[in-house]
Amino acid sequence: MGGWLQPHFRRREAHSAAVEYVKALLGRAQRKNAWGLSEDAGHRAPYAFQHLLLRAKWDADAVRDDVLVYARRALGEGGILAVDETGFLKKGEKSVGVARQYTGTAGKVENAQVGVFLSYVTPRGHALVDRELYLPEPWTEDAARREAGGIPEAVGFESKPALAQGMLQRALGAGLKPAWVVGDEVYGRDSTLRRFLEDLHQPYVLTVASNTHVWRGFYQVKPGDMVEEVPAEAWVRLSAGDGTKGPRLYDWARMRLNRHLGLSRWLLFRRSLADGKVAFYVAHARRNASLASLVHAAGSRWAVEDDFESAKGEVGLADYEVRTWTAWHRHMTLCLVAHVYLAAARARANLPPQEDLPPKALGLPRRRNPMRAFLARRGLH
Repeated sequence: MGGWLQPHFRRREAHSAAVEYVKALLGRAQRKNAWGLSEDAGHRAPYAFQHLLLRAKWDADAVRDDVLVYARRALGEGGILAVDETGFLKKGEKSVGVARQYTGTAGKVENAQVGVFLSYVTPRGHALVDRELYLPEPWTEDAARREAGGIPEAVGFESKPALAQGMLQRALGAGLKPAWVVGDEVYGRDSTLRRFLEDLHQPYVLTVASNTHVWRGFYQVKPGDMVEEVPAEAWVRLSAGDGTKGPRLYDWARMRLNRHLGLSRWLLFRRSLADGKVAFYVAHARRNASLASLVHAAGSRWAVEDDFESAKGEVGLADYEVRTWTAWHRHMTLCLVAHVYLAAARARANLPPQEDLPPKALGLPRRRNPMRAFLARRGLH
């Protein structure tokens, strides 16, 4: 791990502090704020970690870019990119980006910060690989709050789909060729994001609302109306992947929409076996894409929810007590480092011996009884 991070730090002290910070995030501290992490690292006070987040000279965005490189090496190429946001409940008004806003963390409007994240999902595992802080418009228009929060002059208001598009642009620009991009309704209803992916010939399956307008022939239609035209024999029972109680079975159907740049668009319908409620998706993929492949992509979105839960529970994603733009992004970046490191450890532990990756390439300990001891010490296996 230290070797991976070293090129991003000019000063030895900052590099050492970053390595200690990540190791403490992976440790057993109950509260992974600066004080708790410092205590776990054997420091009497949090000053070294506070300096790392606030004033030390290092490029968090460069480290963030390397997280994806590491994830591709550890988890494999291709994969699926999932976009989603999560909330961080806060008291007071001084933490950058904090506002009364809806967050799924609480299931209602609360005083919170909201971060938009990108998760990389492959058969070997999944991990968070990018992050952006969502700034509500009042923050971008208030000069005093901008200065207090250390918001760079170049940063203005961007919607959550726009933040997601920026992260996807970085991943695709780095040469990643994901099999799919997936996201919930916040991202699926944004036609600009959909067009961005379509213009790049990037397959996607995005959740949409029942009243989202899509083109079929020469007419705009709504998914909620079109589901009534699906014949009974067109519904197929398929699993969207395994959940905590086994396969997540639903009835699925699709309807072809207008093509774009040689690829096909579909409306995808998911009907609950319990209550008959229908969820809607817009899909964009090759003409010969099977219904099962669209269902698999749609079900992969739940991996990012697992990543939020594990990152908050295992590497302190939500335990920070920082208020500025720079400190927020630095903490989140180091959490990404810790999170992808755990994903790599799990992936390596589950690989057959003949497919094992060299631990030195991943910065992991030497494999002993294949890595299970490493995970067991942290209660994560």
